[in-house]
Amino acid sequence: MNGWQTLLYKEVLRFWKVSFQTIAAPVLTSVLYLMIFGHVLEDHVKVYDSISYTAFLVPGLVMMSVLQNAFANSSSSLIQSKIMGNLVFLLLTPLSHWHWFVAYVGSAIARGLVVGGGVFLVTAWFAHLSFVAPLWIVVFAIMGAALLGTLGLIAGLWAEKFDQLAAFQNFIIMPMTFLSGVFYSIHSLPSFWQGLSHFNPFFYMIDGFRYGFFGVSDVSPWLSLGVVAVAWALVSAVAIHLLRTGYKIRS
Repeated sequence: MNGWQTLLYKEVLRFWKVSFQTIAAPVLTSVLYLMIFGHVLEDHVKVYDSISYTAFLVPGLVMMSVLQNAFANSSSSLIQSKIMGNLVFLLLTPLSHWHWFVAYVGSAIARGLVVGGGVFLVTAWFAHLSFVAPLWIVVFAIMGAALLGTLGLIAGLWAEKFDQLAAFQNFIIMPMTFLSGVFYSIHSLPSFWQGLSHFNPFFYMIDGFRYGFFGVSDVSPWLSLGVVAVAWALVSAVAIHLLRTGYKIRS
């Protein structure tokens, strides 16, 4: 293997070695969400015709797991390496900033998809799901994981201790994830909050992903694809610039 492949393998192995914590735990959390919200709201909430609330909820939980775990993988890896001091061994290698980007974001995508697949396999037993447009499912899952993996890379470079990383996750990632339509359709919101939701890129990732299952969504999947692609391009440009300049990793 060449340099970036070795780093990618090391990052994938890092989360796979503790899969009980990095994979099984998020799957269990999503099942609990499904059991609680599905049981309480199944007979009280109707989002789309002929689609039960539990079925509506499953894709949202899958995508939420993909996003959160992709972010957690790249951000936690960098902050741990910085605090433990072993990041210097990577700095001594001839790896370019592109190699770093591909390896860290690639491993984040891998973890996001593995966790998302696990959540789907467990939660799909609770509802009847169709696959109207499977290509959209794959596209939004990969792009969503890539976007959050890149955000995690930025957060890991910026943070100097776990408290800062936790603040980034708790005050930015978590609110944007939960307010993106995982548990509801934005059409059930007042007009002001509907308009505000359209400024949340997480909404487009989840809405486009859900379209792949049911063929219906709150906005066009092509619009969602465009928003997610532009957001990833902007975030990637920032991350690559930070890596190239050695932001907070080179003195």
